[in-house]
Amino acid sequence: MSKNYVDYMVEETKNILAIDSPSGYTKEVADYVMGEYKKLGYEPKLTVKGGVLVPIGGRDKENAVLLEAHIDTLGAMVAEIKANGRLRVTAVGGMNANNAEGENCKVVTRFNGKYDGTLQLINASIHVNGEYNDTKRSYDSVEVVLDEKVKSKEDVEKLGIMTGDFVCFDPRTTVTASGYIKSRFLDDKLSVGILLGYAKYLKEENVTPERMIYQHITVFEEVGHGGAASVPEGVTEVLSVDMGCVGDGLACDETQVSICAKDSHGPYHYDVVNGLVKAAKENNIDFAVDVYPYYGSDADVALTAGYDVRHGLIGSGVYASHGYERSHVDGVKNTFELLKAYLG
Repeated sequence: MSKNYVDYMVEETKNILAIDSPSGYTKEVADYVMGEYKKLGYEPKLTVKGGVLVPIGGRDKENAVLLEAHIDTLGAMVAEIKANGRLRVTAVGGMNANNAEGENCKVVTRFNGKYDGTLQLINASIHVNGEYNDTKRSYDSVEVVLDEKVKSKEDVEKLGIMTGDFVCFDPRTTVTASGYIKSRFLDDKLSVGILLGYAKYLKEENVTPERMIYQHITVFEEVGHGGAASVPEGVTEVLSVDMGCVGDGLACDETQVSICAKDSHGPYHYDVVNGLVKAAKENNIDFAVDVYPYYGSDADVALTAGYDVRHGLIGSGVYASHGYERSHVDGVKNTFELLKAYLG
């Protein structure tokens, strides 16, 4: 039974990854997710901020759970049209210039369509630039080279490109025969796929959880205020489904579900973490408990905003976060199984 839902989750993840959505430019992907919930038989609502909030059922409305995942991604924005027709850009979220160098991108104009380009080191030809190896990569040393015949600021302005236009990077999504999922922005579109799959499971299997469950697909997580609003009345617990960290000093790998005990904001609620670990152990789910050294979630933000709720964080293990990321279908399955075991 689980495999069919996992296949659906992976396919939905691929569909969502194909829709550009850096923080602040998320309407198209939110509309897509709204449509998918409606196809499943739910009644999603668009929040004022542009996120998707949907009740997916449950008995106890006074002890409800809010599941949160985010569809906004890293990206960039045009900061200056340079005299030579290149674009100086500024990061949206934690897009690192070292990871973005050499990546194909699109410049989304406000009124004149989209234009292709590449983020390159300034003077990017190694046969010409003797300082290539020694140049520190930052947004002061890289630029967008447009795939248009432009040689001046005026040429670029004639295309309708202006300061404030979003720059969206190619996700380069692929799923290998061995089950690895590789793409930019698995953080956190993979979790959105998982939440859609969990909603599909509840509907198709006629499962009614003990506690009322809401899902909130947020759109400003990468810039720090995604989960700061739209917590429905009766919610006593916020469970963020975001990427699980994989790296040196941590136990999790891409095939597991990660349960976070503490991140940069501090420890997650003791009872929630205990409940997640207990559910994983009792159902033979492959999991790891970790402490994330540089991390914050929508659940953290909900508490910072003043909501009186318990909070937790789980997610499929993701390697190379904020770069060219990698997870595995087994990590998806284990995250799905943990949601089922913990919530019903």
